[in-house]
Amino acid sequence: MKILIINAGSSSLKYQLLDMKDESVIAKGNCEKIGMSGSFVSIKAKGQEKVVKGDLKDHAAAMETVIGLLLDKELNIISSLKEIDAVGHRVLHGGEIYTDSVLIDDEVMKNLEALKPLGPLHMPANILGIEACQKKMPGVKQVAVFDTAFHATMPAYAYMYGVKYEDYKELGVRKYGFHGTSHKYILGETAKLMGKKPEEIKLICCHIGNGSSITAIKDGKSIDTTMGFTPLEGLMMGTRSGDIDPSVVTYLAEKRGKTAEQIITYLNKESGVLGISGVSSDMRDINVAIEQGNERAALALDMLVYRITKYVGAMLSVLGGADAIVFTAGLGENQEDLRERVMDSLAYVGVEFDRKKNNTLPRGTVAELSLPTSKIKVYRIPTNEELLIARDTAKIAKD
Repeated sequence: MKILIINAGSSSLKYQLLDMKDESVIAKGNCEKIGMSGSFVSIKAKGQEKVVKGDLKDHAAAMETVIGLLLDKELNIISSLKEIDAVGHRVLHGGEIYTDSVLIDDEVMKNLEALKPLGPLHMPANILGIEACQKKMPGVKQVAVFDTAFHATMPAYAYMYGVKYEDYKELGVRKYGFHGTSHKYILGETAKLMGKKPEEIKLICCHIGNGSSITAIKDGKSIDTTMGFTPLEGLMMGTRSGDIDPSVVTYLAEKRGKTAEQIITYLNKESGVLGISGVSSDMRDINVAIEQGNERAALALDMLVYRITKYVGAMLSVLGGADAIVFTAGLGENQEDLRERVMDSLAYVGVEFDRKKNNTLPRGTVAELSLPTSKIKVYRIPTNEELLIARDTAKIAKD
């Protein structure tokens, strides 16, 4: 069974073709700058790489180019679209409508349109990606896998905000949480490492990348997470501010002569590590700047470490202790000093961290980073959201 995975952004589209016989990646690539000048599509397959430059005026044009590359005789990936059994789409928001992955039909598409206001930056692109695949691959089953679904198990006291109850019931104002596919994948992998069932462990999953979230998992379910109504809440991130007093929005709007919408864009795109450091949202650049004595860059890293530590502590309290803490995503997997500083601060709860392993084990590998005597296991596990999407898609497509 071959599954095509689509992750559509506003001006980009990532894709992977997987063979579910052994869950191997047959081909993968990106479509960049959709609707802009300089757009291109890349593909990697069988040790080969190819880039096609062209005018990708929309997601339909991008999908047409992707399909052309998958059928490219020189690359020899597939000979016909009939070899693709289903397409799995990463969809940002399921609201309270979808608490699991679902086969896409006309009713689902109507509901996705209705959910646009909850994800104005991502949902239009997700819908365009689905429509492009439906047009280019008629008759092939399409499955929506929601970023919010894993967090649908949060109790009301965790997801509710202290606003009028009517605003929750009528407008859906509540915490939804995101990165659900990553947190769910990490739960499964951690359980395997510990030789237990997912419902038998209490886990704190730290998905730390350009976008970051921490989730408390108990009985195989998300019971709290740091992202909220939108991905802006919670940790400070690459360009996102994270938690902030709501009054700052109106204050900045007044003082800077901006609209509230412009300030929200600023908090999403120009804040966080980028805004504090004035250097970059990329921690590789921040690390170089710190070595050069840049105090603002050092402050950005200090803030990042502090807020991760604070939320790990909060999740420990929510769970009543934990069996494991896992670091995943770009920074979680690759920023050794960040992991070490966070874990050093948790010695009081019995975390004993193996510094040598943390600093010497090859990147991109699964690793236990705690000492045998540690009361809480600490792991580094590379996330694989595409594989989880493929598994869900294969399961639904077979039914």
